[in-house]
Amino acid sequence: MKVVIVGGVAGGASAAARLRRLNEEAQIAVFERSGYVSYANCGLPYYVGGEIAEREALTLQTPASFRARFNIDVRVRHEVTSIDRARKCVRVRDLESGREFEETYDKLVLSPGARPVVPPLPGIDGKNIFTLRTVEDALRIRAFVDANRPAAATVVGGGFIGLEMAENLAGRGVRVTLVEKMEQLLSPLDADMAAFVHAKFRAAGVALRLGCGVTGFEQDGAQVVTHVENGPALKADLVVLAIGVAPDSGLARDAGLKTGARGSILVDEHMRTSDPDIYAVGDAVQVTNGVTGQPALIALAGPANKQGRVAADNICGLDSVYRASWGSSVVKLFDMTAASTGLNERAAKATGLDYGKVVLSPASHASYYPGGKAMTMKVLYEKGSLRILGAQIAGFDGVDKRIDVLATAMQSGLSAIGLKDLDLAYAPPYSSAKDPVNMAGFMIENLETGKVKQFHYEDMDSLPENITRLDVRTPAEYAIGHAEGFVNIPVDELRARLAEIDPARPVYVMCQSALRSYIACRILSQHGYDCYNFSGGYRFYEANRNDRFREDVNTSCGASAR
Repeated sequence: MKVVIVGGVAGGASAAARLRRLNEEAQIAVFERSGYVSYANCGLPYYVGGEIAEREALTLQTPASFRARFNIDVRVRHEVTSIDRARKCVRVRDLESGREFEETYDKLVLSPGARPVVPPLPGIDGKNIFTLRTVEDALRIRAFVDANRPAAATVVGGGFIGLEMAENLAGRGVRVTLVEKMEQLLSPLDADMAAFVHAKFRAAGVALRLGCGVTGFEQDGAQVVTHVENGPALKADLVVLAIGVAPDSGLARDAGLKTGARGSILVDEHMRTSDPDIYAVGDAVQVTNGVTGQPALIALAGPANKQGRVAADNICGLDSVYRASWGSSVVKLFDMTAASTGLNERAAKATGLDYGKVVLSPASHASYYPGGKAMTMKVLYEKGSLRILGAQIAGFDGVDKRIDVLATAMQSGLSAIGLKDLDLAYAPPYSSAKDPVNMAGFMIENLETGKVKQFHYEDMDSLPENITRLDVRTPAEYAIGHAEGFVNIPVDELRARLAEIDPARPVYVMCQSALRSYIACRILSQHGYDCYNFSGGYRFYEANRNDRFREDVNTSCGASAR
């Protein structure tokens, strides 16, 4: 059996290695048009910033190491230009010599990945305007930064690559302006969670131009001028385009293979295309969204690696399937971490799901153990079925492990209330006896069993007139900052001061993290008051309203059970 693989990196390299592990006799050839067959694509921004010092660290496998360990013929700087399905061969161009030749196959695996979106804007082909997809791109950007010591950079795009490039350029002393057409950064997050990202970047000195599309570029001597909507032009020494990616599916389309969303390659659960002898994996293929069951494009390294393995299994006669992608992701943002899995609110609304949500601000570990920091978690669940729809977290320590627990719970079908029963590891330096994931389950149970009602940040500007607005934090906390119209009665004084609260009016309660306000609501509701707890607490409100938040843990909350 002869297998030809088009493209390396995640999906193609994974398929090649798995094929060899399953079949020692197969003839395997990999053609990669860049100069590197298997590299840490997600590490490229950190090489530009110097966090990854040596370029060799980016290379996971080389043609020589593939040959030595797996007996695989890997040829870099070779581009497959066409597929002849009838003759079962591909046409290949050696990009170094220009020589073209044909290579036959029994089975073909396409792993072309995704290409950076480069819109046809005026001046976009000017010098010092970069994209970042390959090792060669990273080498060019780092060489420019090393040689020119730029004072200013403009990064266009507020997704993963844009944020990581902004962070790493800022870390090298470059003054960075980040331009994003949406009103927020990091689209997997909802706007209210992205507020923490905005506050962190601004605090780190990165200027944000949100809701601001780019209209073109212009050279001004050695600098690049970026023209934008709704504001003055930006002058910088370099521009990095990170607008997004699109499936690099031209080869498949030209060969007559069926395509799906945004021109992606259509595959079945075995990663087989419309041609039974051709498979496709990675960022160029259409997948199924694990929450909605709808077609989706999810360009992440984890799914690509797993898809490569599935394709190899089926080529070798195993019955292996790739069922869905859930979009689990995590990103480092200076000393902060943001992560998400499943659906956000925008996606849930667009799908027409009847959902509920909780927002909480727990500590990363036991509050009495030094060094704990607050994180903000948002968990979405479907009303009625109580299935988990998605989660988002912004914080510092422990964000990654909580999003992984939530992703696992969601994918395994655990109910949202079932989160409270998870038996998770605890020691004071790592967690609390009631882990933040457990806390989310407690909160959802309280909501669904009627023990508490809540209101959200988006409700703040449209609250009813005839209500009592109550802040139950300490007077010192209240003095530092509070929401307009909220009067202060500390929760520990509430029972003695009930006479100050009109029982005929609904009471809307806020505290720092929504824990003390929950306790206040339990007190008030048992005394006949109609009470609503503000989800997320004042910390959440402050991040959204005032573009700042406290990173430390507020130990005034106490350790009361939900």
